[in-house]
Amino acid sequence: MNSLLSAAFVLCWSSGFIGAKFGTGSADTSTLLMWRFVPLAVILLAVAAVSRTVWSGLDRRDVGRQIAIGALSQSGYLLSVYYAIQLGVSSGTTALIDGIQPLVAGALAGPLLGQYVTRGQLLGLGLGLAGVATVTLADAAAPGADAAWWAYLVPLLGMATLVAATFLEGRSRAPVAPRAALTIHCATSAVLFSALALATGSAIPPARTSFWLATVWLVALPTFGGYGLYWLIMRRSGVTEVNTLMFLMAPVTAVWGALMFDEHFGVRTGVGLALGLVAVVVVRRGARSVGDAYRGRGAQREGGAGREGGALREGGAYPERSAGREEGAGLPDPWETAPPRSEGSGAQRTTR
Repeated sequence: MNSLLSAAFVLCWSSGFIGAKFGTGSADTSTLLMWRFVPLAVILLAVAAVSRTVWSGLDRRDVGRQIAIGALSQSGYLLSVYYAIQLGVSSGTTALIDGIQPLVAGALAGPLLGQYVTRGQLLGLGLGLAGVATVTLADAAAPGADAAWWAYLVPLLGMATLVAATFLEGRSRAPVAPRAALTIHCATSAVLFSALALATGSAIPPARTSFWLATVWLVALPTFGGYGLYWLIMRRSGVTEVNTLMFLMAPVTAVWGALMFDEHFGVRTGVGLALGLVAVVVVRRGARSVGDAYRGRGAQREGGAGREGGALREGGAYPERSAGREEGAGLPDPWETAPPRSEGSGAQRTTR
């Protein structure tokens, strides 16, 4: 069952890049994003009005923080992804640039969150960046490539907004229910993308069937399918498992884009994707070594003030996780793209 869920998650999440390629071929980016999120926000707000239990405990500060997180992790991120694909950057290259977000966040966890990052994890980041550079250069040099050089910087902006949202979410006082967070994020995106479409005179949707097929595709597969499976797998297997699956998005999207849109997929593309997968292995090994180091410290402090209800606190730098988690689950793990939180909070990746 877990393997089937993982495969479905990878396909649903990767479909967001394919849907963006499909949709931007028939409409402007702002038009597509507006009509993706306006109906979605209406549905989610209607559901929220009926079932108000998910909103209990949220105050204005929590809502304001979630609006900011949604503007970064969803609005800013998706705008950059869709615009890059509209400019001619292949869906596989865009997916790979997005895919190094956990590596970048892990490298920044030390200076920003005080989490320990090993040399092996930094090596993994270097391999991941090398993979991105290899695939990007192959994409730019491919026959028929017409994207300007600066277009390849656009997905980097989206990846940066994801990293910023990750650390903003990581500093939240308490986790927010996934359905409440999704509703706030989608409503925020609906407002921002509607304002952008109205300002650019592109709010009226085209009458093409392909546009509406792409819109339905983007709502059903990456939003409900990808986002729903994201939280299901994370609650079953943890955020590390989800982030590992994220690195399968690039090769799956690259192959899918080559088959569906005849995007370039050569030897250098394969080498770059392989480097990205090797980076995952290196980083995960580094994360396990850090976990072992923290377990050793925890064993030495057994029975002391540092151990409370099975959650280890290092100098008060990490919020403790709820009691009842498996041994070691509450230890700081630099592979996670946010500081350890209670169950249900994780890397701030919302929808594609």
